[in-house]
Amino acid sequence: MLKIVSVIIAIVVAGAAAWGVAQLVSKHGSMSVANVAAAVPVATSQPVGPRACCTILPKRFASGPTTAPAGMRLIPGGQFTMGSDTPDARSDEKPLHEVKVGPFWMDETDVTNAQFAKFVEATGYVTTAEKKPDWEEMKKQLPPGTPKPPEDKFVAASIVFRPTPGPVDTRDYTQWWEWVGGADWRHPEGPQSNINGKDDYPVVQVSWDDAVAYAKWAGKRLPTEAEWEFAARGGLEGRKYWWGEEDPSDTSIHCNIWQGHFPDKNTAQDGYERSSPVHAFKPNGYGLYDMAGNVWQWCADWYRTDAYALDSAKGVVANPTGPETSLDPDEPYTPKHVIRGGSFLCNASYCSSYRVAARMKSSADSSTNHTGFRCVMTP
Repeated sequence: MLKIVSVIIAIVVAGAAAWGVAQLVSKHGSMSVANVAAAVPVATSQPVGPRACCTILPKRFASGPTTAPAGMRLIPGGQFTMGSDTPDARSDEKPLHEVKVGPFWMDETDVTNAQFAKFVEATGYVTTAEKKPDWEEMKKQLPPGTPKPPEDKFVAASIVFRPTPGPVDTRDYTQWWEWVGGADWRHPEGPQSNINGKDDYPVVQVSWDDAVAYAKWAGKRLPTEAEWEFAARGGLEGRKYWWGEEDPSDTSIHCNIWQGHFPDKNTAQDGYERSSPVHAFKPNGYGLYDMAGNVWQWCADWYRTDAYALDSAKGVVANPTGPETSLDPDEPYTPKHVIRGGSFLCNASYCSSYRVAARMKSSADSSTNHTGFRCVMTP
């Protein structure tokens, strides 16, 4: 969805007022619009089914190795309380509910640039950001009757964060997100950027579709949301962060997040203004790095605002694979997947999504310079 959102933003910025202004609906770090064209009425919220390009996680996982694969950690599994009821918890993190997950292997880090490069070299894979947007696919995610943007807006591009020159009203995300032609995993900030010397940085500008393709090639899969949260907690039940309850600060640094005033001034007290190498910060109790901050991580599950309410009604849920359909009332036509962990853009004043229970969502064709992924296997 970010592709079409950004195309329309570009048109609005260029002065095509007839398109109307994209309405802000998410204030927690994820770009999203409710109504693309001003003339289109708000649709009622209905679950959205899978798109043709998307695969749903199978209900049963194939068996994997019984000994530790290189670069992976064994997560023992068990029962835990999923979600949060703290004052800063968002509505989709509620209610608390009991979940059991079986043991699984998880990559100890996000997939790196070097690892993704091997995949591309071996397969010739072309990422979503490197392809010209397909209007026939994009319009499936928009209200009926949304007009097609001019053809010159359909270019291979992706979303890039740009700090603002000074303090701004943070309700308008278009001030710091830019649709940049030539931005992709090799050029995460745009065509003038590169990843030279950053083999051990997490790959970004990858969509959910890209992450699934890599996982299949590697003989792995994306984690379920329940697996991700269980692993992120690192064995600490009911804690706000993987390290405990202490809020991060300039003197209590546990992960790569935004320090200073968002979105105009990052003091980089943690040593990084943007993403950081995958081993730059201490791991959690399971030996996993960057389960908070640095870059967002794709999960297998469809996103629903009411997913936890549905699960809590079932009692203790074993190995949940997420809902069968997507439902985001803010964008009822756009099926979305869960992303977890927060990123280097998260700040307590705007997006505290480095909390272990924090959830966010994005469409399968979205890619940004602060979203990556890691993989799992079932032993």
